[in-house]
Amino acid sequence: MRSERDAGGQKRPAVRLPCMCANLRRADRVVTRYYDAMLRPSGLNATQFTLLQALNYASEISQKKLAGLLEIDSTTLTRTLAPLRQKGWLRSETGADRRELRLSLTATGKREYKRALPHWRSAQKGLEQALGKEACNHLIDAAVGAAGVMLKPG
Repeated sequence: MRSERDAGGQKRPAVRLPCMCANLRRADRVVTRYYDAMLRPSGLNATQFTLLQALNYASEISQKKLAGLLEIDSTTLTRTLAPLRQKGWLRSETGADRRELRLSLTATGKREYKRALPHWRSAQKGLEQALGKEACNHLIDAAVGAAGVMLKPG
């Protein structure tokens, strides 16, 4: 992972900002850049890998449920899925309700997911080594908890 260094080449710790959102967004950017770099040899970025991973675990999921699972708005999800469809990695079928679109990986999509898995595992291992296993588990628990909280302005 890229980190700031002082004039002597020593790693500088990130500054603790007073805003939780700012700290979370900064961490997101740093971790995403790291995963993108680690996944680059597979030809995927972190967002594409996340979609392949989610579809591998939840096959035949509706696009609406996938958007909810990943907390992505429908328009962004549609735009992000487009390259996967174009490469033939994704199958879309109409559900029981004609308005519902059910998504699954094709055999090629499953192969691409498996091909990228070692790069993702290396990223996971690197982050765990940088932060420590316990801190990673706490971080995941906190992120899942934060995603599960239904915050409403006002």
